[in-house]
Amino acid sequence: MSASLRADDAAARASATGTPASPEVTPAYVPPYPYRHPAQPSIIQLLGLARKNFLSIWTESDFSRRLVSQKVLRRELFLCNAPDVVQDAFQTHHEELQRKSPQMRHALEPLLGDGLFISDTETWRRRRKIVAPIIHGSRVPGFAPIMIETIVEMAQKWETRGPGAEIDALSEMAHLTAEIISRTIFGRTLGSAYAHEVVEGFTAYQAHIDQVDLPAMLGLPDWLPRFRNGKVRAAKTRILDVLDTIIDSYEAQKERGETSVIGGLLEARDEDGQPLSRAAIRSEAAVIFMAGHETTANTLAWSWFLLSQAPHVRDRLHAELDTVLAGRTPGFADVANLPFTRAVIEETLRLYPPVPVLARQAMEDVQVGHRHVPKGSILMVVPWLLHRNPKLWERADEFDPSRFLTREGRPNKYGYVPFSIGPRICAGLQFGMVEAILSLATLASRFDLTLKPGTDVQPVCRLTLRPGETLPMMLSPRTGS
Repeated sequence: MSASLRADDAAARASATGTPASPEVTPAYVPPYPYRHPAQPSIIQLLGLARKNFLSIWTESDFSRRLVSQKVLRRELFLCNAPDVVQDAFQTHHEELQRKSPQMRHALEPLLGDGLFISDTETWRRRRKIVAPIIHGSRVPGFAPIMIETIVEMAQKWETRGPGAEIDALSEMAHLTAEIISRTIFGRTLGSAYAHEVVEGFTAYQAHIDQVDLPAMLGLPDWLPRFRNGKVRAAKTRILDVLDTIIDSYEAQKERGETSVIGGLLEARDEDGQPLSRAAIRSEAAVIFMAGHETTANTLAWSWFLLSQAPHVRDRLHAELDTVLAGRTPGFADVANLPFTRAVIEETLRLYPPVPVLARQAMEDVQVGHRHVPKGSILMVVPWLLHRNPKLWERADEFDPSRFLTREGRPNKYGYVPFSIGPRICAGLQFGMVEAILSLATLASRFDLTLKPGTDVQPVCRLTLRPGETLPMMLSPRTGS
């Protein structure tokens, strides 16, 4: 279904009831989502759908279920979809359920090595103690000026395009966040050539990596090699070559005077007083780079799309930006004074969580929600379902940032998990939120983005959740901005 048709859904429902639309009622906007099956697909259908788009496998009833299980081939799968069972799985039983699923580990290991995102047990514990302080929320004020400088550069480039210029908002946001991450991680400008290599490399990697780990579903051992086609290997090489080049350059120039993550990794010592190996530094830099640039880029792209389809939300955002900023560029101190801007980002993360499936493998037998989960089973917390559960969210499919302005508008923290939850919560949560808020505030105070007519926007999940492969939008400078 096209975005324009989906935007008319709420009005059509009102018309069907015979109730005339009230000019005082804020119009509802229901953004696009994949077809929800009335009945459970067969195992063959399920695997086929998952390979193309993991969001397309769910039935209507899956969104409101609390805890369900199903055997797929030789692997038992459990789905947690209520705050109490999410807490049980990711907090109470973290030790038994800390290992990422075989699919996630095998899909990302070529890129991330034994980095924090996919490691577990002792490796994860030691790395977390080193990496978390380097990107802790308390460090974000020091990174904010670099973020703002980079965002303003993009705004200046947009100004040269002229009114009505067409851009690919997804690609633009990917290049922006890649540059921000590079300058904060490596303390240097990435440059258009390197940015292109990283952004295009990760796009190609996602497009060609297997989305279903059939050997694991068949019960085959982890050590069994997984086949990687040439396109996956080429994409991996593009990305890692850029990381190696920049790390080499950083070490050669001894750029220690700037606030940078790579400097922190190079200077870090573990609990035995030993420095990280070169391989470990590259792995952790790759984790931060990939997680930081890809997830924030997708969130910003979805925000632009949603705002273009909901003028009443866009107008309220502009009103806040005009009042608080009065035409100036925001700084870190302004983030706390932009609650509706934050709410737009939070609501975007609810509807389109960048990592919409959080899957773990049970390392031991465990009880979750009073259900026995055998060792080796796959347990999934699916933000895509949890964030649209009608038992937790009023008008769950509508785009309504105002729900995040009150405590009553959302469930407890285990019902909203765009950055995961528990001990494995994203270490860069505050970095990502501040980056997204400053990016949206700076650019939206100067520009309107409208969807190119005729564009059909559909959410597609491979490793992350994107609005398709491109998002064509038209640039319009705001009057008086």
